[in-house]
Amino acid sequence: MKKIIILLGLLATLSNPVQATILNGGFEQWSGDQPEGWTLADSGISVSRSGTIKLSGNSAALITVNTADQANTDFRQLVSVNAGQSYNFSTSVYHTEGNIKARLYVNGYQGYSNEQLTGQWQTLNYNYTAASSGTIEVGLRFYDVSGFDGSERVYVDNFEPATQAPPASCADTSANFVLNTDNYGGESSWQLNSASAGILYSDSNLNSNTQYTQSWCLAAGDYTFTINDSYGDGICCSYGSGNYSLSVAGQNVFSGGSFTTSQSHTFTISGGSGGNADLGAYYAEANGLTGYDLKTALHNIIKSHTAQGYSAIWGFYNVYELDNYYENDGSILDIYSEKPSATDSYVYAASVNQCGSYNSEADCYNREHSFPRSWFGGAVEPMNSDIHHIFATDGFVNAKRSSYPYGEVGSASFVSTNGSKLGSAAAGSGYSGVVFEPVDEFKGDVARAYFYIATRYQDQLASWQTNSTEANAALNGSTTQVFENWLLQRLKQWHQQDPVSQKERDRNDAAYQYQGNRNPFVDHPQFVTEIWGN
Repeated sequence: MKKIIILLGLLATLSNPVQATILNGGFEQWSGDQPEGWTLADSGISVSRSGTIKLSGNSAALITVNTADQANTDFRQLVSVNAGQSYNFSTSVYHTEGNIKARLYVNGYQGYSNEQLTGQWQTLNYNYTAASSGTIEVGLRFYDVSGFDGSERVYVDNFEPATQAPPASCADTSANFVLNTDNYGGESSWQLNSASAGILYSDSNLNSNTQYTQSWCLAAGDYTFTINDSYGDGICCSYGSGNYSLSVAGQNVFSGGSFTTSQSHTFTISGGSGGNADLGAYYAEANGLTGYDLKTALHNIIKSHTAQGYSAIWGFYNVYELDNYYENDGSILDIYSEKPSATDSYVYAASVNQCGSYNSEADCYNREHSFPRSWFGGAVEPMNSDIHHIFATDGFVNAKRSSYPYGEVGSASFVSTNGSKLGSAAAGSGYSGVVFEPVDEFKGDVARAYFYIATRYQDQLASWQTNSTEANAALNGSTTQVFENWLLQRLKQWHQQDPVSQKERDRNDAAYQYQGNRNPFVDHPQFVTEIWGN
């Protein structure tokens, strides 16, 4: 399926670094059938003014997806951003039939709308911190799902970027809290508790499918945030795509959405005015460190996990490697066959379709060492059963991938049903051998798995370079940089282009319960650049 792109036109002014300005983000100014400041790129969609279905003001944009062949259609501009500034991009969408879903785009693909919520507004948002001053693309991308008949209407209103300004009178440390409720907001409540002062902030009786944002001013001390769900199914992902996050002094401290009755997060604020957030108790020994000193500190934190054995991975998959994010059908989430924006060509039932033998794609699923086990010497524990780098994949595609490094394919010799490719490396990539390229949705996942391996096993991997030809092509024999330059640059690129998803956060939490350690690069994505640079 080809994707339908609508990147909504935004224009930020740099004259005031605390407030970004949108050109016609509320769709109030129109010239005939076109909203002012926006440019229709081609005829795959039509845009018109709606004065009846609108979230606020006098009008919204009615976008009709009306292409039979799903050709790309866009409506875009660039938004200017300032280095170091954090922006909370958000927009509200209103589905009519439920056969198109929207995905927020902020310098990369972010969260999806719930297309099954028809006849009501829902909000998509993403917090973005600009690494450098310049322009980024921002907007929405629309995907058809099963049942799309070639024409469907989606309403869009209130596309708003706003920088996260500190409270006006904050003399301590500013924090920004964002909560998106699910279909049953009234079941949710939360509170922020200070160890020294008790409950500081709280809320309950929330509206459904609504975004709440708050700016807090926090003195130095220890804090506990707790969110509750009275029904016991959390706020993601059975009945809506709820989520929450807290950033302190521009640093993401925690986020979540998938829990049962209650979830708590503890963190510490150190210093006075302009203080920084500590990384929490689990990463306390890494506070204040950068470069390879940080990597060594993280190694010492995560190095003592409990290996569960290779056969136990099947049981982990049966509970935690399930599709609760795309088709949301509870099938095995196979990263080499999952189609994030379309109906999968085939699905696997947990435990029923385990490999076994296979002769072609769609025969069975097995356990893919994203970091090939031949690179670390074979069925050697604990690497051989470390769940942080072993994903469920189609057995046939897994065999095609073999032990080749990940990379950008220039000329493909094999393409799986979801678009994963095997072939010779692209020209200019710094490598001329055979590589395997997963689809964009999972590139960041495998990159962060590699950064985990480079950190968890830094005391062992110096000798791995000589274990195979492919290992020699990927590893540089050091315990610091670990990867050859060509691969390191590709992994960092994928890490930036495919940010941490809710699926990864949930899997990281499950892995922690399962074997007792975490992937630091899922919890704190900034660690990648703090260790290996931009």
